[in-house]
Amino acid sequence: MTGRPAPGVLPPSLRAWLGPIAALAALVVVVLGALYAGHSEPGRVDRWVVQPTADSVRGPWRRVALVLDFLGEPAGSSMLVAAIVVCCLLLRRPRAAALFVAGAALAVGTATLLKHVVGRTIHGPGNLSYPSGHTTFFTALALVLALLATGRLGLGGRVGTSLVLAASLAGGAVMGWAEVALGAHYPTDALGGWCTALAVIPATAWLVDRVADRRVDRTGGRLVDQPAGAGRRERP
Repeated sequence: MTGRPAPGVLPPSLRAWLGPIAALAALVVVVLGALYAGHSEPGRVDRWVVQPTADSVRGPWRRVALVLDFLGEPAGSSMLVAAIVVCCLLLRRPRAAALFVAGAALAVGTATLLKHVVGRTIHGPGNLSYPSGHTTFFTALALVLALLATGRLGLGGRVGTSLVLAASLAGGAVMGWAEVALGAHYPTDALGGWCTALAVIPATAWLVDRVADRRVDRTGGRLVDQPAGAGRRERP
């Protein structure tokens, strides 16, 4: 019986590049959190960016922002992740499905924890804002998709890393724009959310591969891609 080992979700060619990037992103999250801890007003960097009011974005762009905002809410994000996970399972990519679930949960969970630690607010007490959980979530999804595309295409370190960073920047910028445009977050909240995902997702991908590889080692076989109904493991 022949087959292919189940592909990892963190391509080996990217590990040496994403490690330092994740560490740098974590440092940015900590520095910004320390700068804006307990604040309730926009900082100097935020003032450099145009600050829209609640009704300054109108027409179709406001509808776009509201749709994006919904996708970052619990109901919208759950439906989005569930749809992606189903697609991964239909394509027989269980590690990818696990990474989407674990990555989104850990990234958003980290952002939520940081909000309570930092204590930055917007629009009054109780509205914790740093880092943006919506931006963290959307960046995390973009990162996972880029990691899977990089592995699927067999891209090298520099090219693959560029793709991952570009995808994460696009995802973070789109959701960050929506949150700032709707007045839900400061620009630095969005930056903190982007960096939070950059710090969490590579580590989560490494962990998913590590756990899956150990599970395969314990069974004495290797996972293979086979037609439905066929054996799932190949003995050495």
